Amino acid sequence: MSAKYLISAVLGSFGVAWFCDYYVSDKKIFGGTTPGTVATNEWWEETDKKFQSWPRTAGPPVVMNPISRQNFIVKSRSES
Repeated sequence: MSAKYLISAVLGSFGVAWFCDYYVSDKKIFGGTTPGTVATNEWWEETDKKFQSWPRTAGPPVVMNPISRQNFIVKSRSES
């Protein structure tokens, strides 16, 4: 019996969240407009061109977890 209430409450909360998101964001019930940078693809294309034209000045690739490569040398205590 509690599962019935739990499932209905979860579905109801998703419904309320969708309703609020749709009418506030998409229908703009509080006014406002969608910025041109979001509404058109021209801005995205120009931004992508700018970032692709910058030279890459980074160093060599870095291994994030060097221990997983297992390329280190382990010396026994007698040798050191």
